[in-house]
Amino acid sequence: MGRVMALDLGEKRIGVAISDSTLTIARPLRILTRTSRKALIEALLRLIAEYEVERIVVGFPRSLSGEEGPQARWVRREAEALARSLPVPIVLWDERLSTVAAETYRAMRGQRRREPIDAEAAAVILQDYLEAQRAR
Repeated sequence: MGRVMALDLGEKRIGVAISDSTLTIARPLRILTRTSRKALIEALLRLIAEYEVERIVVGFPRSLSGEEGPQARWVRREAEALARSLPVPIVLWDERLSTVAAETYRAMRGQRRREPIDAEAAAVILQDYLEAQRAR
């Protein structure tokens, strides 16, 4: 059984998280710096092969009211472009408050915000997705 990878897409950085092989636990993997779409696709293809990824979950930033604003439309377009170039399905997943949750977890562990939180936010998104799949 393959793993699930999550992406927290940003214009400058992309947070990446990966599930364990049992699809139970998500963990932050790394932060990719966006230089070009081609470089991003190449990096994702390497990660897909290395971790035997079967699906990618992309954080979808709806507003608190559930509406799709400009950032959500941008993420949708980016995810569609990635889907045309990657060999695995891509799922958009509601990421409302994922960064807030990641910052809370960091604070609970006594860590200060020294580094970007993108990979941890991706792990929050992925954990939410994994738990929703198990509940089904």
